[in-house]
Amino acid sequence: MIGSVYIPFSDLLDVLIGVDVGHASWEYIVLNYRLPKAVTAVLVGLSLSVSGLLMQTLFRNPLAGPSVLGISNGAGMGVAVLMMSSVLGTWASTSVWGLVLASVLGSLLVLALVLLISFRMKNIYSLLIIGIMIGSVSGAMISVLQYFSNAKDIQSYVLWTFGSLSGMTWTSLQILIPIVLFGLLAIIPLLKGLNAMLLGETYAEGLGINIKRYRVLVILITCLLVGSITSFCGPIAFVGLAVPHIARALYRSANHYALFPLSILIGLNLMLICDIIAQLPWSSKVLPINAVTALIGAPIVILVVFKSSKTVQV
Repeated sequence: MIGSVYIPFSDLLDVLIGVDVGHASWEYIVLNYRLPKAVTAVLVGLSLSVSGLLMQTLFRNPLAGPSVLGISNGAGMGVAVLMMSSVLGTWASTSVWGLVLASVLGSLLVLALVLLISFRMKNIYSLLIIGIMIGSVSGAMISVLQYFSNAKDIQSYVLWTFGSLSGMTWTSLQILIPIVLFGLLAIIPLLKGLNAMLLGETYAEGLGINIKRYRVLVILITCLLVGSITSFCGPIAFVGLAVPHIARALYRSANHYALFPLSILIGLNLMLICDIIAQLPWSSKVLPINAVTALIGAPIVILVVFKSSKTVQV
C-alpha cells in the first residue's frame, strides 16, 4: 500500500487476485515493482538470518555474521573490478546481469580460498581469523581500485554498497528463489549436528559427527546463500548478525530445531519492516536499506557485547 503512490488496501487486494481496478499504473506498480520487492525482502531476510545462525554456531562466537568468511567482500571486489575497470567496457559495468556475474565470480574466488584453507585448518578459530583477513585483503584491493578510478565509477560502486531491494524483477527471482530454497533444505539434515557442535567439536566427534565434513557443508551453504543475495541485492548488513540473537532471546534455548524456523520468521519480517521504513511512506525519497538495517541491528549487537562483558571474570 505504502510508497510514493498510495494504493488503498481494497484495490491492492483486487490487483493481487486479478480484478481490474481501473488504474493500469496501480497494477503495474504492485505487480512489477512492489510485489517483487517484497518477495526479495523475504528472501534476503531469511537467507542472511539463517547464515548468521550457522556462522555463530560454527565458530561458537556470538558476534560472527554471514560476512565473517569474507564472502561479501569477495562479491564487492568482483563488482569493484567490473565498475572501476575501463577495460571491461560500459555495458558490463552498467548491466544488472554483468554486476551479478562479477559478484558471483568474486564470491566463488573467496569461497575456493576459504575451502582450501579449511581442509588444512584443524582449529576453527584459526579459520575465523583467516576469513577476516581475506575480507581485509579484499577491502584493501577495493580501496586501491577506488584510488585509481574516476569519480563517476566510484559513485556507482558506493551506491551499490548501500544495498537495494528494488532492482529485482521476476526474471531475477526465478534464479534467486530456487537457490535460496535449495540452501534452506540443505540445512535441515545438519540441525542435529549443529546442536552437538554447540558443546564442542570433541563432544560432536564422540557422537559420530565428521567435523571436517560438517564444517565444509556449513561453509558451502552459507556462501551459497550470502553470495547469491549479495550478487542480486548488494551487501546487506547487520540482519544476519542480529536476528539469531533475537531468536535466542525469544525462545531462550540454543536448540536449532526451534532457532532455525524462528530465525527465518524473524528475519523475513525484519527485512519487510526495514523496507517499509526505508521507503519513507508517502514520500518519493527512499533511504539506503543498509542505513535502516544498521540502525536496528547495531543496538542489538551492542547489547550482546555489553551482556558478554558482564560475564567476564577479571
